[in-house]
Amino acid sequence: MIVFPNAKINIGLHITERRPDGYHNLETVFYPLMIKDALEVIESKELNFQSSGIPIPGNSSGNLCLKAYHLIKRDFDIPPVSIHLHKHIPIGAGLGGGSADAAFFLKLMNETFNLSLNEDDMMNYVRQLGADCAFFIKNKPVYALEKGDRFEPVKLDLSAYHIVLVMPSVHVSTAEAYGGIKPAAPQVSVRELIQQPINEWKHTITNDFEKHIFEAYPVIRLIKEALYNAGALYASMSGSGASVFGIFNEMPDLSVLEADNQVFYNL
Repeated sequence: MIVFPNAKINIGLHITERRPDGYHNLETVFYPLMIKDALEVIESKELNFQSSGIPIPGNSSGNLCLKAYHLIKRDFDIPPVSIHLHKHIPIGAGLGGGSADAAFFLKLMNETFNLSLNEDDMMNYVRQLGADCAFFIKNKPVYALEKGDRFEPVKLDLSAYHIVLVMPSVHVSTAEAYGGIKPAAPQVSVRELIQQPINEWKHTITNDFEKHIFEAYPVIRLIKEALYNAGALYASMSGSGASVFGIFNEMPDLSVLEADNQVFYNL
């Protein structure tokens, strides 16, 4: 069986405080984005994992799909499976691609082997794998808080707009991104700010990572400026970067960006 894990973007992102466990509390809005990987799982004589498409750095034994398999294997007598992941969602982009793969893998295993897990059960499993993994179980716009793994529903529908994503050829590590942050509670929550007209977001909704990431990687700042120059109603870095998205009324011409960056249109 094959599923197609999709990405997400962050609309607004505030790091509110450092936690005693070394993580950070935050607030943001997660919104599904239709860049997709392809994930196939077939019952097999032995557990194995292979990937194609965008090269995945590191040892494949650390892939979140395999970690999800071992996690549910503790509680269920599931057989070995062969996993094939075709990677299309950019890596190191702030799009949650690896988290999506893990969540969709768990949903697929639940369906294939009749594990009878409900959505809350699956969310509790994948929370153990990463802060934003649980979002992809329901895969609907949410206001996320705490570590980014607790959610409240929000009414947000961007289907009438064109979303464009630009991925530069740079990689921003999570450690580097958080290293430049000074946590502070926002004066107004992102949950309230997204209720404003989208053309107001430019002046009110911010991503705390942008200031120091833009200083370290000016190309990311230039991409955001190019999106606004092309007519974006709102543009922002997603998560801790390095991707930048723009929301448009009309499909823009971004050919000037295509020589040095990946550009994904009409998402």
